[in-house]
Amino acid sequence: MKSLQTRVYDLLEGSVENKAARACEIFIATVVVLNVVAIILESVHELHEAYETYFHIFDVASVMVFTLEYVLRVWSYGVKYTRENGGSWRGRKEYIFSFYGFIDFFGTVPFYAQLLFPGLDLRFLRLFRLMRIFKLSRYNSALSDLIEAVKAERDSFASALFLLLISCLLFSSMIYIAEGHVQPEVFPSIPATMKWYLLTIISGWGNVDPITIFGVVLVVLTQVLAIALAAILTGVVATAYTAQVERREVMYETEIREALADGIVTEEENARLQVLKRQFGMSDEQVEAIARQVREEKGIKE
Repeated sequence: MKSLQTRVYDLLEGSVENKAARACEIFIATVVVLNVVAIILESVHELHEAYETYFHIFDVASVMVFTLEYVLRVWSYGVKYTRENGGSWRGRKEYIFSFYGFIDFFGTVPFYAQLLFPGLDLRFLRLFRLMRIFKLSRYNSALSDLIEAVKAERDSFASALFLLLISCLLFSSMIYIAEGHVQPEVFPSIPATMKWYLLTIISGWGNVDPITIFGVVLVVLTQVLAIALAAILTGVVATAYTAQVERREVMYETEIREALADGIVTEEENARLQVLKRQFGMSDEQVEAIARQVREEKGIKE
């Protein structure tokens, strides 16, 4: 018989595929989405004035839900490790100082901060409240896949940033030489020109048009370079993201092969596969296709 602490851990982490865990995920995700919608609507002055009381009541109720979730997660993480592997505090510290631990904590901080310090800037608090949207990434692997993809291609990103730095120094200096004496109020120095250059790279226009022929040529080259850098970075991210998704499918296939090594999938192995399926965000069709392929290779009948 599982202890209450273990059942709460399984419920919140979705370690066990059951209706209660699924309902808990849907409930928390719904509250998060409604919170973000409420924060956006609350920024409209007319709506805020008309429904301020309702917004406040909903925010209080949401904070109570998120606070209870945070406390229960801290408490239930005590069962993640046995005493030999570090004990309850290892699991709790792991959650508290994890990405999701910080998100859950800072998602509730604005409410209590406003109670303690009524004069705080509401726009500042709203920014922290919007961080609650990251709670949804716990139930979808897209964000973690993107982060892993960027990590895997950090050398490529470093090369692209190096090219950006070199081009920024070179083109800013040349544009300052070409336009500085014509538009001294716009290009008074190389650092000011670098600001214009970065705006042009990012947005396609630096809010100022060059006057000299050489300046026009440099702006055209700058915009071409911006397109090239964007294409390079987009290609790197797309390739790395696809590779990360394929890597997860291979990891899941490896787990299935290990589970079917003896021709029998135990309850523990099935639970492990269900956890990986949820963590990797894989659909039932993907899982079934991988399982079917492994069975056919091993000659195991369904």
